[in-house]
Amino acid sequence: MKTLILSLLAVISISSCATGPNAQTGSVVGALGGAAVGGIIGNQSGRGLEGALIGGGIGALGGNAIGNSQDQRNNQQYNNRHQQRRPAGYYPNGQPYY
Repeated sequence: MKTLILSLLAVISISSCATGPNAQTGSVVGALGGAAVGGIIGNQSGRGLEGALIGGGIGALGGNAIGNSQDQRNNQQYNNRHQQRRPAGYYPNGQPYY
């Protein structure tokens, strides 16, 4: 039991180090939602705390993954909109044709 709790705490602490704002928010929201659902399901079998811990860990990982993909999509859209456009007659490295 102690190993399970320590491993879940490690997973949650690692996933909270996400870089983007959506990944961080997704981790927190996922952990809270997963803990709530896991607690309810675990309570049906008489193990509400274990269910909440497992649900929180899984929810944090899932929320982090979803938030991270949103951050990557937003970054890609930003880069596509603000990509430097070179006129015809330039090499890809920015040097002009002579």
